[in-house]
Amino acid sequence: MQSGALALLAGLALLLPGMAAALDYRSAGETAVLYDAPSQKAKPLFVIAAGTPVEAIVTLDAWVKVRDMKGDLAWIERRQLADRRTVQVRGETAQIHAEPSESATVVFAAEPDVLFDYVAPANTGWIKVRHRGGQQGFVKTSRIWGH
Repeated sequence: MQSGALALLAGLALLLPGMAAALDYRSAGETAVLYDAPSQKAKPLFVIAAGTPVEAIVTLDAWVKVRDMKGDLAWIERRQLADRRTVQVRGETAQIHAEPSESATVVFAAEPDVLFDYVAPANTGWIKVRHRGGQQGFVKTSRIWGH
């Protein structure tokens, strides 16, 4: 009975690093082709633009299996991922506020799919973002993907 419990714990310990990586958001550092397998000889599925946020699911040597905002899974070369984090507006227009509060002044609005640099977490449910044009503010996390 004890050896069975130890085996179960050992198995769970092996799963934990992979589970922690499931919340690892990265961004494409350049325009990149995504494949159905971890090889350039695999079937190309689609192309993503530089700055597009993806969720890293599995890392194998020079390849990373990622999920995009639509939920599609594909492989990208690790070298094509940047250290800089971005987020992407999902669904409808997102309002960017001067402070992390619904009652704060709206600085500007962003259309779906607009990319922002992830600046920092704010109050629960908000993050600070910066547009490439320099405008910055706070957006509700429910309005963006990649945080």
